[in-house]
Order: sequence, then C-alpha cells, then structure tokens
Amino acid sequence: MTKKIKLFGLLLLLAVNQSAFAQTNQEKALEKGMEAIKLMDKGEFDESIKLLKEAEKLDPERFDYPYEMAYAYYAKADYKKAISILEKNRKHKNVTEQLYQLLGNSYDVSGAPEKALAAYDDGLKIFPNSGSIYLEKGNVFWMKKEYGKAIPFYEKGIEVDPTFSSNYYRAARIYCGSSEEVWGMIYGEIFMNLERNSKRTAEISQLLFDTYKSQITFTSDSSFSVSFSKNATINVSDLSDPGKLKLPYGVGFYEPTLMMALLPVKSINLTSLNTVRTSFLDSYFSSGNDKNYPTVLFTYQKKVKDAGHLEAYNHWILMKGDEAGFQKWYDGNKEKFEAFGKWFNENQIEITNENKFYSGQF
Repeated sequence: MTKKIKLFGLLLLLAVNQSAFAQTNQEKALEKGMEAIKLMDKGEFDESIKLLKEAEKLDPERFDYPYEMAYAYYAKADYKKAISILEKNRKHKNVTEQLYQLLGNSYDVSGAPEKALAAYDDGLKIFPNSGSIYLEKGNVFWMKKEYGKAIPFYEKGIEVDPTFSSNYYRAARIYCGSSEEVWGMIYGEIFMNLERNSKRTAEISQLLFDTYKSQITFTSDSSFSVSFSKNATINVSDLSDPGKLKLPYGVGFYEPTLMMALLPVKSINLTSLNTVRTSFLDSYFSSGNDKNYPTVLFTYQKKVKDAGHLEAYNHWILMKGDEAGFQKWYDGNKEKFEAFGKWFNENQIEITNENKFYSGQF
C-alpha cells in the first residue's frame, strides 16, 4: 500500500497566520483539507471525503484535494472510485508521482496488474527518477513471489533515486535469500543507514547477522568456507586487456577479503564479527580495492572508524541478530555507545549520483 504523503502539513502555519483575517475561499478550503487529513488518520474516511469535496469546490485548481479523496476511497477499499478520481487528474498541471503510485496500486489490488504496470510506466515518463514508482513496479511481482522479475525494478530504483530507502530494503531481502548474498549484505546495511529506527531496520539487522552466520562455515579448527556469491562470469572482451581485467565483485573482491579477515576468528558472534568487519575495512583501503570496487558504504564505514566509533557501529548494525550478546556488550560500553549515537545522528551517510552503489556497476 502506498504511504500517504500529508501534503497539507507544510501549509499549517499559513492557515494559522490567516485565521485573524477575512478568509478567502482558498484559505477556507485549506482548513477543510487539513481537518479532512486528521479525520482520515483516525479512520473516519466518509467524513474526510465529505470535507475534501467541500474543499475542492472552494478551490478547484488544487491537486491535493482530489488526490487525498482518492486515497481515502483507496483506504476504504473502494478502488473503483479511487481509480475514477485519479484517472481524471492524470493530466493535472500539478500532478505528482504519488498519483501514479496510487493509481497503479488501485489497479493492482483490483486484480488488474497489467493496468497497474501501465500506470507506473506512464508515471515514469513524467517522473523518470522516481524510486517510489520503481518500487511499486517491483512490488507487483514481489506479491506474486516472482522475485527474479521484481529485483531489476528495485535496483533501477536504487540507481535513479539512491537516497530512497525502500528499494534497498526489498533488494536486500531478495538477495540474502539467493546465491548472491553479497548484494544483500551491502544493500541491507545502506538501508539501515538511510532508515535508522523502524521495524524494518530491526528486521534487516537480524537478516545481516543471520546471513553472516549461514554463509560462513567453520569446517574444522583450522578451516572455513564462505559463500556470498557464485557469479564468476567474466566478459570475453575483458580478457583482451589483462591490465584492465576486473574480477566479479563477489568472488573477485568481497569473498577473498572476507576470508582473510576471518583468519583470527573461530566462531561467528557480535564480538568476532566486529573483528572481521574492522579487518575487512582496513584491507579494502590498504589493498587499493576502494579504487577497483568503489563502495559508498565502505567509504562511510571508514568515516565512522576515523571518528572512533566503528566498534559501536558494528554492534548497532548487527544487534538484532544477538540481542543478549549486544546487551552484554552495551552494559560494559554504555558511554561508548551513547557517544556513537550522538555522532551518528549528526553524521549520516551521504549518497549522491556520483558515489551511488548498485550491482549493475560491476
């Protein structure tokens, strides 16, 4: 389900400032619209729709009112009415990508996935860099458990809108259940940095820990194996210039670097994973792999390490995989974790079109 954007919230101050003066129709409409949103949040959809209709009559030029009305009909499962309103407003001068999200969702839950995909495609013609529309396209196939068809849309969403978190979330879940867990590990951690305090954050924390645990196997006291990627494909054209040959990301860089970092440890837990992740990061930069396999996540991890917070960061990333272990560590490192939290709030990961990361780059 599309998450409703409360478009009226930003105009609250305007409504308050105007309250002492004679109101125009637009101001009256705004007040009704804001009240309608409050009612919608309480689940009082019919009352909300009534106010939105009144607001639309007072200010018929605004896009907000019909959109919110369509959302209210969607929320009360009257998809036919929602579609009718949205179709009428597709060419509105102030149309937003949310209309195409909601229109596609309405078609999809009505049992018309082809029309849903067509609506999303129409939206992408107008909003080609909409990560949220690519998310919805992927979700059509996610709901049918056709994950192989869903993943290209999530990754395209990451490519065009690299700060939109939900595509990383879906991609991480798919890849951590595939033979190419390497992408899930990186997408998942980027997601946690973009969306730090949600139920989904906790879910991905658990997923990352569990994937480390399942894909690193200690076969004896002196041997172990890792399995985060099976893609060893090399383009024939690359062989013509050995000096420029770059091995696949997973088997060429990630797994070998991880194996070297695992040499000092004998089991997988929060403490050992902190050791492994720290060694992995150091090797990434000392070996020059930051140039061969540029990864915004590892660049950010170095920033965390240089600030003196990598141990706390690693425990935060993986804490849901071993909550008892985290609590034991936290009891002895409370000040360290609180210092990290303060720094973390002021130093978020910065992802741009220049440093964005997605598997298609490799």
